[in-house]
Amino acid sequence: MIAVIHSDCIPPCDARAARGVIAVTLAMASAASLVVAGNAFAQTYPTKPIRFIVPTATGGGSDLIARALGQKYFQAWGQQVVVDNRPGAGMTIGIDLTAKAPPDGHTLIIVNPSHAINATLMSKLPYDPVRDFEAITVIATQAYAVVVPQSLPVKNIKELIALAKAKPLSYASSGPGSASHLATEMFTGMAGIQMTHVPYKGTGAVIPDLISGRVQLMINPLLAVIGAVETGRLRVIAVTSAKRVSSLPEVPTVAESGVPGYEATSWYMLLVPGRTPAAIVAKLNAETVKSLKANDMVGMLARAGTDPLGNTPREAMEFLKVEIARWGKVIKQAGIKIE
Repeated sequence: MIAVIHSDCIPPCDARAARGVIAVTLAMASAASLVVAGNAFAQTYPTKPIRFIVPTATGGGSDLIARALGQKYFQAWGQQVVVDNRPGAGMTIGIDLTAKAPPDGHTLIIVNPSHAINATLMSKLPYDPVRDFEAITVIATQAYAVVVPQSLPVKNIKELIALAKAKPLSYASSGPGSASHLATEMFTGMAGIQMTHVPYKGTGAVIPDLISGRVQLMINPLLAVIGAVETGRLRVIAVTSAKRVSSLPEVPTVAESGVPGYEATSWYMLLVPGRTPAAIVAKLNAETVKSLKANDMVGMLARAGTDPLGNTPREAMEFLKVEIARWGKVIKQAGIKIE
């Protein structure tokens, strides 16, 4: 870009004006060159294997979706997608790795409500949950399922509440301060019961203990437990949404089962490191939204009562901000804090 400077001002103001115009023009030229470079890079992206970080253990809902999307990306772009499970510390280990990764689109992460919860729950996060990321899309939303082992003699919420009042019971979560933890704490509080919290490092680690009856309850996204439910090893006694789930029409909501007003929903979101070029963000968004419309993806998500969303990056980031505020209010009211 060539700058042409015109000035009717006499010295010395013409020099100052000229320097100002040059500075503005150079800034505009630099910004334009970055846009051009970003667009050119996006045309060839991805240029190497993609690292898809899952901040939870294998076998959970986030893991299943990441592997399914990874296959779609491979089919579209021909680059290997490596799913990297980094559970622990309320998902912050994997999230921090993503925040510090090069902003070139070759590191992705799938997060759930715990990402929004941590913004208030943890006082010293090593990253900013909004500023250090670019949102690609909200992949899907879904209800939680209230699941118990087949050996537990309860078929509905009222029987569960009665049993919990009669004998000690424990519930599992995917970690302290996780969405499953808070959803269960909200349930026990509204139901007027007490249960012992047993935290795990992800849903995949919970399922064997839940099946065996070592723990008696988990409130978790249905996608992560649907396999054990369909094979008869676990029983869903309620869902946490305001309305029944279409894939399980016979299963009532918690609210209609004796705990009026109770509602909790989950979601999955795709993020990349902050300052990733807008053109790459747009390319990832377009391919992800397209993948969510594929018959096999729709079928997998619908089977677990999960509704594909696939909104824009701007809408996804606004969604995240709203979720941070919503969960922050719940946490502050409950007085929960993790250092």
